[in-house]
Amino acid sequence: MGTVENKELIADAFAAWANGDGMAFFNLLTDTATWTVLGTCPISGTYVGRQHLIEHALKPQRAKLAGPPTPTVINLIAEGDTVVIQWVGNGTTKTGQPYNNSYCYVVQIKNGRIVRGTAYLDTELVRSIW
Repeated sequence: MGTVENKELIADAFAAWANGDGMAFFNLLTDTATWTVLGTCPISGTYVGRQHLIEHALKPQRAKLAGPPTPTVINLIAEGDTVVIQWVGNGTTKTGQPYNNSYCYVVQIKNGRIVRGTAYLDTELVRSIW
């Protein structure tokens, strides 16, 4: 896949997520993908494998929320096998507080699947809902 196809793949996954498929993006990760959440919040760290990320980061974070945050893509930049997604996720915690976080994901794609990713986000906001 080339730059254009990689960008479209990610755009389509985020569109599906925004339309209610909260796993559309994460289902693009390979079983052996490496995903790093930067910072020092409870979900910060490096995860090896889609299932490891889902079980130890995604599920614990989403357990604090009333539902998956709804993404709005601000910017998509692609070069070769790398796609950068700047986005905002809007949601509500289970206690009724707004949860609106800003994110930047940098992902590497091989054969239509994400093999590596790094997540930049407001980790203090994540910590505040724990």
